[in-house]
Amino acid sequence: MQTLWTLLGVGSVVMVTVLPGAAEPVTNDAVEGVAQPPGALSITVPAAVNLGTAFPGSSISRQLGQVRVADTRGRRPATWTATVAASDFTTPGGGAARQISRSQVSYWSGQATSTMGPGTRVPGQATSAQAQSLSVPRTAFAKTSGNGNNTTAWQPTLIVAIPASAVGGTYTGTVTHSVA
Repeated sequence: MQTLWTLLGVGSVVMVTVLPGAAEPVTNDAVEGVAQPPGALSITVPAAVNLGTAFPGSSISRQLGQVRVADTRGRRPATWTATVAASDFTTPGGGAARQISRSQVSYWSGQATSTMGPGTRVPGQATSAQAQSLSVPRTAFAKTSGNGNNTTAWQPTLIVAIPASAVGGTYTGTVTHSVA
């Protein structure tokens, strides 16, 4: 008998649920639409997203929702790099069958969905063919030129390869976006 997986995620915390059992959405500390103070470089992430269902030995791919960098520093040049990282995903009980290694989680940013202000924006992974494992922190997006205040948004996709040996349970892990 195969166990069905349900995956839930938010910008900072991602939950992976293996049925039976219901997954609960998790909220994120960042609040979309909150005005940032002048002179700030900030990043906001989705509050929650349901990544869907899959079986052990398969993978699932879903967009996480909009990630947005706002740069009100007014710098010359106004450049920045957004980074994404992940932890391992685990379920209570311990053991290898109760863990999805972060090396099994891949990410691709896609192109910018909206921009404001001049400059060049460069996606970390423009297409699904360029998806990268989150075994180490990766560049999600960068602004490499331009002056003044700016914003950039994108809708990244998370791909989770579920181990064939995984047992049922709710797996939690963290996907963190940061900007500097």
